[in-house]
This record gives sequence, structure tokens and C-alpha cells, in this order.
Amino acid sequence: MARNVWKYILSILTLFSLIFLLRNITTEQKWRNHILAPLYKVQNRIQSSNLSGSLPTFHRSCSFCPHLGQPTSLEEELEERNLLDSIDWPQPPSGSAPPALTKTSDPAHSLFKIVPSQNGQRWYVGDQLEVQVHLHDFEGRPKRYGGDFLLARLHSPKCKAGVAGQLLDHKNGLYSARFPLLWDGSAQVEVTMVHSSEAVAVLRRLREKRPDRVYFFSFFRRGNHSEKMLCNVCLPQDEGPLCNFTDPHSGDQWFCYKPKMLSCDARYSHSMGGYAKNLITEKEALLFKRGKNVKVAIHASTTDTINVLPARNGSSSQKPDPVKLATSGYYYQDSWRPLGGVTMRQFDTPSAITQCLTNKLVYMYGDSTLRQWFEFLLTVLPDMKKLNLENPKKSGPFMAVDSTRNILLEYRFHGPPIRIQPVMVSELRYIANELDGLTGGPNTVVVLGIWAHFSTFPVEVYMHRLRHIRKAVARLLDRARETVVVIRTANPQEPGRAGNVYNSDWLMLQQDAVLRSMFKGLDVMLVDAWQMCLAHRLPHNLHPPRAIVKDMVDMMLSYVCRNGTRD
Repeated sequence: MARNVWKYILSILTLFSLIFLLRNITTEQKWRNHILAPLYKVQNRIQSSNLSGSLPTFHRSCSFCPHLGQPTSLEEELEERNLLDSIDWPQPPSGSAPPALTKTSDPAHSLFKIVPSQNGQRWYVGDQLEVQVHLHDFEGRPKRYGGDFLLARLHSPKCKAGVAGQLLDHKNGLYSARFPLLWDGSAQVEVTMVHSSEAVAVLRRLREKRPDRVYFFSFFRRGNHSEKMLCNVCLPQDEGPLCNFTDPHSGDQWFCYKPKMLSCDARYSHSMGGYAKNLITEKEALLFKRGKNVKVAIHASTTDTINVLPARNGSSSQKPDPVKLATSGYYYQDSWRPLGGVTMRQFDTPSAITQCLTNKLVYMYGDSTLRQWFEFLLTVLPDMKKLNLENPKKSGPFMAVDSTRNILLEYRFHGPPIRIQPVMVSELRYIANELDGLTGGPNTVVVLGIWAHFSTFPVEVYMHRLRHIRKAVARLLDRARETVVVIRTANPQEPGRAGNVYNSDWLMLQQDAVLRSMFKGLDVMLVDAWQMCLAHRLPHNLHPPRAIVKDMVDMMLSYVCRNGTRD
């Protein structure tokens, strides 16, 4: 009898224990679901994105390593969405397979015509010229959708004059190009198809899905043992453990795979590895043929030239509203003439430049297109002595001084990503950090130029870098309001061997629009390298010719030495 009672009691205790355990399991499961569900959703999104390519893609609102970078505020996320919307580009019709080459835009079959003026075929200085561009495919049929990337220029070989046109995509195969008429005499229209809409679609996909188009290496060394490891803005974590070299102050991301036998602290050099191959199909490669559908002229249906009469009021110096025209300036007699803003001065002699820069500290941070400015000033200022710092010829850093006039010129390359010869990691500096180390003041000049090395990454990477720099510029101006800040924009360049799959003008134009938007409202001056190179008669080049570099430097000096007043 007693044995049965004890069995009964034991059964009841077991039942209560089971109920208690199930309740705890249910509670824990609810907690796990509440906490982990969002994480699983994120993980699922990442896994889905990995199916589209060999590398994880960048998300629209942040890099694909958001957990390793600094968090962004809601305000910054909103700005990013607005910037992405502002550079949104028309795309070919969705839901269909990519068309055959014969159905893509062909500049040889396309044409443009000059829209008649409202004054009986008479144009005057101060008027606006409009041109209609009609895109056709290789079979001569009109295109029915937009998205082609065109450039337009109005120029006069006789006057050595030129101005960039403003393009409007009507999204039906028709485009309008508008030009301000700024000089009298002959003016010739030039329209160029840089990329077809189908090629732009390929560039967009590569930018968003293949951030590994350029890869980098770092050497890690301890004693006689060294290892060469792959590095980039972000790397797939399933390929091996990572060394996180994200800058703790600026938040700029950089990673390398961890060496097998060495620690992350053993990293001592950075260099470009090369360009990824086989990025596009054979069919897509047909969209990037130099001389056929990359930077090819579109011809006029009738005439491409007009005669411009002097302004009606008798003054040929009349300047149209630059805001209405979205034109920053033009060339005349091979001299850049800005519309609005700073008055352009010609610094044609060493004494004129020296007088402007006396007692000035000039800090230049950026890529090789800004290094051109440093090198130009060295060649025209005989009293500037370049210090032998025994640094690499291209990466620097470089420094030059004129001790008599108390002038300092300093140039430093921006931090990774940089496609450059091997450089010591101790010389890799982020612009934001360098700016935070400056005292600033009325005799401090900061010049920035950062764009060319970001074209192979999602545009969000460029936005993040510019945001860090913009914050540092704002901090500098807060503590030293009279500091002079000049920013060089991007510029068009010659087509590469691969039709500019890596460095397309379209990619540069998108970045240029982002840069202008992000620094709008700050007390800085933009040197419009894009319109200067587009308007000039010399061919496009990643590193513009000396004549254009001089005009850019003259614009900077005109801003630095504007009689001590802010415009």
C-alpha cells in the first residue's frame, strides 16, 4: 500500500515538473522569437543577395558590412535615400531580355538638329540655343525609351571658345541640349554619345553587384616571414577570418583577410592587386566598343553651326543667369570665364602667385588629379623647394616650402581605396582625420579632390566617405571660420581599353552629382573641373592637360586672394 502511494506522489511531481519545464520552454521560445526574428530577417536578406553573384552585394542604404562600420543616424539614412533618388537614371524597359546589339543605340544612325530661334533664325548673345537629339538603333529605327548618356558642347575654333550643354532626357529616345550663347560669331554644336542606355544598365549592375572589380593586397611581415593577403572596402566573411582596419575615428572601412601565420598587427604595406576579369558577357562586351558605341559623335541632320550676333543692348559682356542655365562658366580665347561667384584672375607670373600665397599654409588632400595642382605650382614657383622625404613618386606625401615668403605646400593621397604602387600603411591617412588635426585660420588653405578611385564601388561607399569628410570640414570651419576650403570636382576622361567598364564617365558623373549635393550650403568653393574639361577644345583625359590645370589653379587662387572678403 505504501509503495502505491509513493508511486502516485512521484507521478504527480513528475507531471508538475513537466508542466513547469514546458512553460519555461514556451516562454524562452517567445523570447527567442522576439529577439532573434529581426536578426533572421536580416540574415535571410543577406543570403538572398548572395545568390546574385560571387560576392555579397552592397545594400541600397548601407554597405554590406554594416555591423562592422559606424551606425548611421536616421537623418543620414534619409539623406542617402534622397541622394540616390536624385541620381536615379532612366532604365531600359523591364521584364524583357537584353536586346540584340542591332536594337541598341547607334550614334552613326542617330542625329541632331538645331531648333529654330524665335527671331527668324537670328541668335544674339544672351539668348539660349536648343538642339533636339534623336537616338536610333543600328537598324535605323527610332529608340522609344531613354537612358542614353550624352554629352554636348557648343564651341568656336576661331574664338577658342566653348561651353558645356545641359541635357534633358525625354525618356522616349528624344533628348534636348541647351546652351547659353556667350560670344558673338560662329558657334558649332557637338553632341557625343558616351554610352547607350543598354550599356548604362550594365554599368549600373556592375556598380551595385560587383564591388570587387578592383582588388587590393597588403603584405604582412614578421621577421623573415611575410604573407600577401587580399584586401578591400569589404570582404565576404565566409572566405576566412578578417582583419578589421576600419578607422576608429572617421569610421572609414577597410578589411584584409587574416594571414595564416601572422597577426593583423603585422600589416605593413598596401597596393593595388589588379582588375577583375570576365565581368561581362560577350554580348554585353559589344556595348563597349571604342569608335562604335563609346564616345562617338552624333552628326547633325542639316547644319551644326549658327552665327551669333552681338547682344541687343550693344553689350557683348551680358551674362545670362547662371542658375537658370546651370552653367558654371565657359572658355573664350582659351581662358576660363566663370559665370557668377568668384571673379576669375589670371595668375600668369610667379610673382603674382607668390604674392597671393605669401604666409599661407596650403594643404592638398586627394587623388592624382589633385597632385597635378601641387606639381604645377612647383614648376611655376622657382623659389619653392621640395623637401626630399624619400617617399614614392606618385603616392607621396610631398612637401615644399618658400622660407623667405613663409609659404608651405603639402600634398597627401587620400586613404584606401587607392589604386597605387606599394605604400607603407603608416602613410595611409584618411582626409577626415587630417582635417581634424589642422588648427585652421585665415592663412590656412585646404584643397580636396577625391573621386577617381571610387568608381568601382557602389555609390553608397562614396557617400559614406564624403560624409566623414564633410563633418570634418564643418568642424574645421566651426573652430576657424576664416579657413579657405576648395574642392575639385570630377572630370570626363578618355575611353579605356575596356570601354571604361571600370572608369566610365557615367560613373564619374553620378559621383560628381553626389559631391556637389553633399557640400552644398557649406562655405567652400567648388572648382568645376567637369564643365571646364567638357568645354575645352583639348581631348578628355583623366589627368587634364596643363592648360586646364592652370585654369583650375587660377580659380583656386582667385578664391584664396579675393581681397579678404567672402563672396
